[in-house]
Amino acid sequence: MADPFSDAAIVPGGRADYPAVAEVWEASVRATHHFLAETDIRFFRPLIADEFLPAVDLYCMKDGTGELLGFLGLAGRKVEMLFLRPDVMGRGLGARLLRFAVDERGADEVDVNEQNPAAVGFYERMGFRVAGRSEADGMGKPFPLLHMRVG
Repeated sequence: MADPFSDAAIVPGGRADYPAVAEVWEASVRATHHFLAETDIRFFRPLIADEFLPAVDLYCMKDGTGELLGFLGLAGRKVEMLFLRPDVMGRGLGARLLRFAVDERGADEVDVNEQNPAAVGFYERMGFRVAGRSEADGMGKPFPLLHMRVG
């Protein structure tokens, strides 16, 4: 069976991508971050385009028609965000984005919500190991983070 995403490309993202990125972020969070309440999602949603995306080097994975499949945000050597549309999860696209971050951009660290065991397992399978832990996220909210590093 042919890979339906063989034509997917990782391209630099920009402000024009922010609306689609925010949609993918929300859909992905709703599918994976079951520990977040609706109020939490509503709190974070406007911060995505207004604060978080402008603070990272954004890379978008788009299919052959230009439709956004997922995205990656890097700050220096740190993966700040990696999200996929729920309908394409489990198809190797997250691994492609992460390999791009590590191999092409030198990323070697990521913070992962401890309450998202699927994401923790994904990063472990990709060669990351827990190097530390924080009781709260970067906004001071009570969502413990695992600080992971390659190796």
